[in-house]
Parts: sequence; structure tokens; C-alpha cells
Amino acid sequence: MNTSKGQSSDAARAIVEFCRFARERGLPAGVQETLGALEAAAALGVGNREELKFGLRAMLCSSKDNWDLFEECFQTFWGESKPAPLPNRRARPRKELTPSVSGHNPTSLMSPGAGDDVSSEEDGGQAVTGASARERLTKADFSTLPQNDMATLEQISLRLLKQMSRKLARRRRSGASRGQVDLRKTIRRNISRGGEPISLRYRERKARPHRLVTMLDISGSMSPYSLFLVKFLYALQKHFRHVDTFLFSTGLVEITSLFRARRLQDALQALSQQPAGWSGGTSIGGSLREFNQLHQRKLRSSDTLFLILSDGWDTGDTGVLATELAAVKRRTRSVIWLNPLLGLKDYQPIAAGMSAALPHVDIFASAHNLESLLALEKHL
Repeated sequence: MNTSKGQSSDAARAIVEFCRFARERGLPAGVQETLGALEAAAALGVGNREELKFGLRAMLCSSKDNWDLFEECFQTFWGESKPAPLPNRRARPRKELTPSVSGHNPTSLMSPGAGDDVSSEEDGGQAVTGASARERLTKADFSTLPQNDMATLEQISLRLLKQMSRKLARRRRSGASRGQVDLRKTIRRNISRGGEPISLRYRERKARPHRLVTMLDISGSMSPYSLFLVKFLYALQKHFRHVDTFLFSTGLVEITSLFRARRLQDALQALSQQPAGWSGGTSIGGSLREFNQLHQRKLRSSDTLFLILSDGWDTGDTGVLATELAAVKRRTRSVIWLNPLLGLKDYQPIAAGMSAALPHVDIFASAHNLESLLALEKHL
């Protein structure tokens, strides 16, 4: 084998390993980014450490937050010396890095394999099976969850949401009120009994499922939670009929059509093209006013549930928040506010925005882990 070809192969293997290492720690280093990194390394070579770093960073980073995390990953993987191939993953440093999620672009919300079929037995080499692992992940606060647990948690949440949607459908059917006696069905049912109407059949009135309008706060203060909550809303829209989905920070963006994508990755890729205002400021009142002005038709007082996921920190006029939320309440069946901070010990909703909103909220609950989100079933 030619020596230069062998070195080239080793270098390419090391680049792939680095991209996998970076992806496990939160960088959006998927297949396309890895191919780009290989092309950059081939063009620049691996002899010059700084040039290689600049090339890889250009391929793997799309935000300041990505840049900061990239620096940590690069230093940890390559060390201080000149880059060299590291074909054995177990030989490289294993310093744990906690990826920051502030300032993220939606494409960086995709954990490895998110939205695809993920094995329940392996995630990045770490076994996460059994009832104890499921209980741990279900109760874990999203803001403290390691990145390499995220794909498994998504798989668990999708399965549990499907179960929840089925239970709600069954509950609607069993709870449907009986209407008038259906003579035709009654006669047909009792032919074998000589025609005597022993068993009566009724015309059942169909129980309509609730419509659900959801608004997720993606401002800076919600960054530790919006990472998973945006995926939760995707699952919610996939498994419940009549769901309209919005994101907001200083403005409002409807993403209902984007979340009709078959795969989560496709939905997030489309979402990354939207100027949604990720990790910016917060204007809950202004966003609600925009909703009332442009999307009022989505509210039907008899069957609509209005769901807000936000920590209640509002930099705008809290009087506007109270006025607009009161208008929403008048046109809906109930207003549900899920606040991740309720999962913190001794939390009190004393922030001005949250205090202004509470008089117009029917249900105030937490959203800091999967267990709290699944508790939404009793309100639906």
C-alpha cells in the first residue's frame, strides 16, 4: 500500500472520528457536515493546525454558540500538538463537555439520529434500557440532560405520546352521549331473537376532539428547555389532530405547515430557514397581540385549548400581556400555561409577566421534564 495513501486514509478516518466526537457533544455534525469537513481537510491538509481548525469550523459551525463549543471539542480531541490520526476512539481524551444551547439555530437542535429510528438499546455506545433508565430519563430536567441521552428520551416520548393520543381517542368514544334509538340498527340487531327489541341501538353523537393551539417561547431565558420542547410540539402535532403550532420571542412565527414533515430532522431543517428569533428577547404580550390580530380564526370557544410554554419573563408591557391573554381566554375553552421553572424548588411566579398572566390562566403547570409534559393528558 502506498504510504501517502495510507496517511490520507488515516487522516480522513480521524476527521470522521472528530465529527462524531463533536456531534456527540452538541455540534450539528451530520453526514453533510462530515463530508464538507473531509473536503476541507483534503484541500487544506492536516499539517497546519490553525488552517485545519478554521476549515473544520467553517463546515461545522453556524452560530457563535457553535464556535465556542467547537473550540472545546477541537482542543479536547486534538490536544495541543499538531493534529494526528486517532483511529482508536478509546485512546482519545474523554473529557465530558456540556454543550450550551443558548443562541442555537434550529439545525443544532438535531441530536444524532433525532427523528429517525433510534435503537432503544444503544445511544452513542451508552446502554439506556430497562425501567430504571426510562424512569430516570422521564424525570430528568431538560436543562441538565446530557446530550447523548437526548435521542433515547425522544424515542421514549414519541412512544408515550402515541399511547396518550390513543387513550384520549378511546375516552372520547366511550364518553360520547347516547342520542335517539336507531330503529334500523335495533331491528337488525334483534332478528336472531325473533325481532323483539331486547337490545336497543342508539344514534351516537360524535364527540369532537379539542382543537389545540400551542405557543412556544424560544427566547434566551428558555434556551435550556426549548431544545426539547420544540421536539415535543412536533410529536404533539404528529399524534393529535387539529393542532396549530407557533414559536415566539419578540415576534410570532407559525410553524404548523413545517411540522407536517414526516421526519423530525426534515421539520427542523425547514425550521432553520425561518427567522424565528431564537434566543432573543421576549415580548409575550406583543406576540399574543400579533396572534389575536392575524390568527383569531383559529380560536373556537367551544372546543379550543390554548397552550403556552414559557417561563413568563417578559421584557415588554405587562399590561399588553394581560389584555391580550384575556382576549384569548374569552374565545377559548381554557388557557393552559406550562412553565419549566415550576420544576425548580421554591419557585414563585412573581415575575411581572407571569403575575400579569396568571389571572387569565385556567391551568398552570410545569414543563421541566417528560413526566410533567405527559401530565398534560389530564387537561386534554
